[in-house]
Amino acid sequence: MESLICVEPGLLEYRDREMPELQGGRAIIKIKRIGICGTDLHAYQGTQPYFSYPRILGHELSGDLVACDDNPVFNLGDKVTFLPYYSCGKCVACKNGKSNCCVSIQVCGVHIDGGMVEYISVPSSSLIPGPNLGYEELALVEPLAIGAHGIKRAEVQEGETVLIVGAGPIGIAAMEFARLAGGLVFVMDTNESRLEFCRKKLNVNHTINPSTEDSMGALREITSGKMPLVVIDATGNQGAINNGLQYLAHGGRYLLIGLQKGDLIFSHPEFHKREATLLGSRNATRKDFLDVIDTIDRGLIQPLSYVTHRLDFSRVKKEFENLLKPENQVIKAMIEMPND
Repeated sequence: MESLICVEPGLLEYRDREMPELQGGRAIIKIKRIGICGTDLHAYQGTQPYFSYPRILGHELSGDLVACDDNPVFNLGDKVTFLPYYSCGKCVACKNGKSNCCVSIQVCGVHIDGGMVEYISVPSSSLIPGPNLGYEELALVEPLAIGAHGIKRAEVQEGETVLIVGAGPIGIAAMEFARLAGGLVFVMDTNESRLEFCRKKLNVNHTINPSTEDSMGALREITSGKMPLVVIDATGNQGAINNGLQYLAHGGRYLLIGLQKGDLIFSHPEFHKREATLLGSRNATRKDFLDVIDTIDRGLIQPLSYVTHRLDFSRVKKEFENLLKPENQVIKAMIEMPND
């Protein structure tokens, strides 16, 4: 079978691999759709933490179950996705119900090879059903779950002001679930086409472009001088992460979903005088996945509107670099496998 490997930063290669064989406690999925996410882009750029090369990218996946060892809930041919974060079940985090930040976690496409392949072997316990969703919707469950998990971590309440910095797919997911939690959502990004998408597709009333306007002044005006009670970074940009604290209201909560290799650096007096709460949000849980699927099933979000680019698996190597260019106005790119 064919696979696509990130050999080193900036270099992708197609290589032939052996088909996976069914093993105890495992399942095999025939991949149908692969969402390209920020992790994949950062790995290609060489800025992704917890990463080593060469690596098969991809963890936003959907497909058909073609083999399964020991999960009586599923039938062969079922449409599935899976939880791509493999945890040990024994460490302090796992024992406290936080398998998403397991001490020895292995994430598909990061610590271990991912899903840019025709068939993938996964733990049968990681399977998640999606019988009512299309393949593209099912591949979008993972990034939506990242946003949903972040909003739960921030404990967004009805009527709270929420600034989301970064209008990429994870930022959009956070916007959607902040809105469903009753938050009053503002969005900041330097990409004007993404801000326009948020206004037109997500009905976000207030968008701010810090490259063309006074962001602090705009936030003071929008919040009547109070500033946002919740600030969420979804950029994965070092400068944005370090600058986000300045936008936070006194007594507020600063949540980091975005991730970079560098140090978190901000003024201790600015943090202290706010009595701010700093939160990290990593991956997502099975419950987050199931909650997202239920939200899509009920029509509360329309994730297919995020997909702006579709490309055949055979063209990913050639076109991957273009997905990084702002002028191409990519929100979410979706890979279609040749076995449809």
